[in-house]
Amino acid sequence: MNRILYMFLFLLLTAGALHAQTGKVTGTVKSNDGQPVPFVNVYLKGTSKGVMTDANGNFEITGVKDGTYTVVASSVGLQTITQSVDVTGGQSASVAIAMAEDDEELQEIVVTANPSQHVTDYPSVSLRLKTPLIETPQNIQVVSGQVLREQAIFDMQEGVTRNVSGASRSDHWENYARIVMRGSRVASFRNGMDVTTSWGPMTEDMSMVERIEFVKGPAGFMLAAGEPSGFYNVVTKKPTGITKGEMGMTIGSFGTYRGTLDFDGKLSKDGKVLYRLNLMGQEKGTQRKFEYNNRVSVAPVVKFQFNPTTSLTAEYNLQYAQMSPLGSSYAWSPTKVYDERVADDFTTMEANMSPTTIRDHSLMLTFSHSLDENWKFTSQLAYLRFSQEGESLWPTGFAGDTLIRGVGIWDVLGTVKVGQFFLNGDVQTGAVKHRILAGIDMGSKDVYNDYSTSGVFGKLNVYDPQYGFVPASAYPVYDRSLDIRKRGLQSTSQYSALYVQDELRFLEEKLRVTLAARYTSAKNMDQDADDKVTPRIGLSYSINSLTSVYAVYDESYLPQTGNNRVGEAYVPVEASNKEIGIKREWLGGRWTATVSVYEILKDKVLVPDPDQLPTQFFSVQLGESRTRGFEFDIRGQLFEGLDITANYAYTDAVITEDVSDDLVDQQVPGTDKNIANVWLNYRFPAGPVRGLGIAAGVQHASKRSNWYGQWTRANDPDMPDITRFDGAVSYQFTKMSVSVNVNNIFDTKLQSGAPYYGMYYWQTEPMRNYRVTIGYKF
Repeated sequence: MNRILYMFLFLLLTAGALHAQTGKVTGTVKSNDGQPVPFVNVYLKGTSKGVMTDANGNFEITGVKDGTYTVVASSVGLQTITQSVDVTGGQSASVAIAMAEDDEELQEIVVTANPSQHVTDYPSVSLRLKTPLIETPQNIQVVSGQVLREQAIFDMQEGVTRNVSGASRSDHWENYARIVMRGSRVASFRNGMDVTTSWGPMTEDMSMVERIEFVKGPAGFMLAAGEPSGFYNVVTKKPTGITKGEMGMTIGSFGTYRGTLDFDGKLSKDGKVLYRLNLMGQEKGTQRKFEYNNRVSVAPVVKFQFNPTTSLTAEYNLQYAQMSPLGSSYAWSPTKVYDERVADDFTTMEANMSPTTIRDHSLMLTFSHSLDENWKFTSQLAYLRFSQEGESLWPTGFAGDTLIRGVGIWDVLGTVKVGQFFLNGDVQTGAVKHRILAGIDMGSKDVYNDYSTSGVFGKLNVYDPQYGFVPASAYPVYDRSLDIRKRGLQSTSQYSALYVQDELRFLEEKLRVTLAARYTSAKNMDQDADDKVTPRIGLSYSINSLTSVYAVYDESYLPQTGNNRVGEAYVPVEASNKEIGIKREWLGGRWTATVSVYEILKDKVLVPDPDQLPTQFFSVQLGESRTRGFEFDIRGQLFEGLDITANYAYTDAVITEDVSDDLVDQQVPGTDKNIANVWLNYRFPAGPVRGLGIAAGVQHASKRSNWYGQWTRANDPDMPDITRFDGAVSYQFTKMSVSVNVNNIFDTKLQSGAPYYGMYYWQTEPMRNYRVTIGYKF
């Protein structure tokens, strides 16, 4: 780590001579009636420089050499506009663009300057940063909506993680995304707000998602207090002000039927009231007997554009699911993990079991007001309510080869309340430009779990399972006469925070120094509030307009919910992160690469209470872990027609302190030392097969540790390496598209699991399966 740091400092000290003088092009895109037009593609003709306008129609293209350029603005359903601009002396040039609707054609316009839809130059507005990703002193990877569509991904539980270095799923519960990165579970955010709880909310359906941003390392200065390994931020679709729509229908293996509708347009003729409505309905089975996951989602958004500088956006999401009892996807053996004598379609459930029903509601309000051309105020409020009524399957043991099947009530009610107010601004003091971010962040989370009643409902020979002989009278009867708030186990946490960040930009903005601090006051259950100030120091330097190097040190402070077995509340987890990296755009920005090296130290980690095993309902807070790693990501267009998303990560996550010495130096459960992914998509740009696309991908993981089962050194075999190949063929017409995706092409067994106190459990991913999707734009 020290050697790499010296190399970084050497690059920093010697890079100034390599840097060419560059300026930038800024401006605003408005409609003919004077309303700002968001999400418009703006690029410099004949170059690879291009960006997308923000929610207020503003854009900024950096790293522009002196010269005369043609600025091109294009979007679906609007006339393409071109305008000339001169950049001289490395200064800023500004343009104002007015766009009118194009009634003759409503089709996707290809932006020739930056044709790859895998590359994103800026983070979303919800990350609060005005700085381009290449200049940000942090590793942020963005998975675009185009990639999600290419890979036929339905929700966060599927293939999203293949697009980000070092990310993987852990313990696959059907409607919850538990994603591990840099040695621990990452936090879940939606539109910049922390929605993570122990169970819930439901993982977002991709029909409502615009993009997913993976922010690596602590980022409490930017959003809420979160895991030191980072978080993922789901950015939902917003109105664009353009009247358009899209329909999709999918059929596939295991009785999959899915339909989506996306409507986008104006509710008022003057364009001051805009809307977006996404609908989804799905029936889906699995490779296991009797399993199903049927879902419906409704996501309306209304935006009030009071004037060019002020807007209010109201968003409501309803997700409803009816699915198999939780835990039905586990296979079990009395002898070993991945027992080949247990069939791939094994399940512990029966066809006559009651479904688990989940309802997820969320309401988000965002108010935005530009005070002037340099300052902007934003406030956000969110309320989420998650309720689950169902069962969990978990056996009590084996009698020879016969599994004693157990089932218990598992009802959940969770609420999340978030309030955020922040201010962005630019200030010039002499030769130094200050990019200011300051705000207030508050949150409250309440979760009630009822798993108080359970019973045994039958036996099953795991090598020769016979289903259909369990009468209804064999199942336990649950008493739900009391509200879950009275019968459930409560976990509550609250926090409030103040934060400020100054990004100082020196040497014509080539050198950027970030100084930030966050004061957090956190309270768990009835304990006294804990106060903590966490600092952040970042450094970023542009070697040239296409290359930057960075270093960052920051700290994390993460409140915990729940109590230990004697009723004491858990205290917040504390952590620190050191990281250096380099970012590079190639072929003028057609594709990008990021390399980073980091070390995370995490204290007060929750570990299973040794006096409560094997139930694991309680934990003790004596753990410490250290994670060191190397990450490499590339994404973009290698040449015309060929897009790539590829990554590799080496993650060395070990336990450095535990309740006993047995686990010291052991690999952290649920982590993979090596993860590599590639996704290639080639679409013929010309000729008789123009519009034909061929895609192929591979996922690989090795030196994998067990899930959180029996967490002891004596019974901890490594999981087998996994390699999965996928592919797709598609064809795009003017308004219509057809695609066929095939997953696990070579029918490989892909398994993850753990030993569990004399038993062994695991999950097997589906063997070869397919999805056929037809899309139509109108």
